[in-house]
Amino acid sequence: MTTENLPPTPSSPLVPDPEKGARVVADDRAHLFHSWAAQGSVNPLPVAGASGRYFWDYSGKRYLDFSSQFINLNIGHAHPKVVAAIKEQADKICMIASTFANDKRGEAAKLIAEVAPEGLNRVFFTNGGAEANEHAVRMARMHTGRPKILSAYRSYHGGTSTAISLTGDPRRWANEHSGSASGNIAHFFGPYLYRSHFHATTEAEESTRALAHLEQVIMFEGPSTIAAIVLETVVGTAGILIPPAGYLQGVRDLCDRHGILYIADEVMSGFGRTGEWFAVDHWGVTPDLITFAKGVNSGYVPLGGVILSDAVHETFRDVAYPGGLTYSGHPLACAAAVATITAMKEEGINENATRIGEDIIGPGLRAIADRHPSVGEVRGLGVFWAVELVRDRDTREMLVPYAAGGDLTRPVDEVVAACKERGLWPVYNFNRIHIVPPCNTTDEEAREGLAILDEALAAADKYVG
Repeated sequence: MTTENLPPTPSSPLVPDPEKGARVVADDRAHLFHSWAAQGSVNPLPVAGASGRYFWDYSGKRYLDFSSQFINLNIGHAHPKVVAAIKEQADKICMIASTFANDKRGEAAKLIAEVAPEGLNRVFFTNGGAEANEHAVRMARMHTGRPKILSAYRSYHGGTSTAISLTGDPRRWANEHSGSASGNIAHFFGPYLYRSHFHATTEAEESTRALAHLEQVIMFEGPSTIAAIVLETVVGTAGILIPPAGYLQGVRDLCDRHGILYIADEVMSGFGRTGEWFAVDHWGVTPDLITFAKGVNSGYVPLGGVILSDAVHETFRDVAYPGGLTYSGHPLACAAAVATITAMKEEGINENATRIGEDIIGPGLRAIADRHPSVGEVRGLGVFWAVELVRDRDTREMLVPYAAGGDLTRPVDEVVAACKERGLWPVYNFNRIHIVPPCNTTDEEAREGLAILDEALAAADKYVG
């Protein structure tokens, strides 16, 4: 595993420029409209630079990136091989319409198909994950001739019309109130043993009962009306929930029994995040469609897509697919994907993610849980982990209630503030801190981040009891 793209060192120091930082923030607040935010409360950190697993602000303060930005920076900031590939492609050709053949577009599709499960050989490129899910649903509806889609309550699939309707988390609510949500979508509960909806006490019980619940939903919704089940292989934003043994195969079996397509949303979990190219590889399950984005090129240039099974592809052999995008397979994005996938293979980045998870992050978080009464559970795979915070370990009362806002979020806000003060940039959602560093994080960096989190959790412990 290479460490060639390291952060600045004392011999190459950060140069503070607070005046420029102030101008950057002033321009932002004067002209930018931020996503998922009340505009009056936005107070963005101005970022001056980034390298490896670190970024820094204009005051010269450096942060260890345990967020991978939007959990997409899988090979870290400014990886030299990917940066060089983007520059080389820009010198050659920046844009060519998707109706033309392009060397990097074709090579990217080939490399993606090669690491996908057997039988998924075609790639449709989008600009990101939400569009990928939009198009996967459209393909499934056309392939089956059915209108309805099932998705889990604990899920996030994107912010566009159909994708936000698929989403189970509270961000869906306001979009439904505005009348912009797409219909013909029903939700179900997936497995989550720590907060089991099925009164399960073991993973085997949770898997069996969650599948029985899904089968019942299928029956009540009408199997002949359902085009697809969309499922994050490892639930990301909504909890980093690892499916118990047998669950994904059970979903596959239910889909096969009723002629329903299985769409695996691997936008967050794909391309090394769990230590495999795709998280489904851990369970040996082959979906009909896989959606991807984020880690495919570490987010350096926007890119997403759908990987199609041969059967779905055949539906459109002689019938035109009614969809497309101006920037489908953008050459700069595809060049970045080729360089990213190649670097991941050459540098053993998937293997590093697996080892870091098994040897450092997992044991480190379990030791942290032993020391902090506010930690109810830790769970994860590769570099994809969650720390679930509680007020009471026995009752499992959440430290921050579901969908809470305002002062109710203070306990976790204090943990996050303590992390940032010490130079760690985390991800959090309701009562959870997510540990999602780049896949090429070093042992020392992982230990550094865990040590900071260990200190910061003292802010949560005072709310216990």
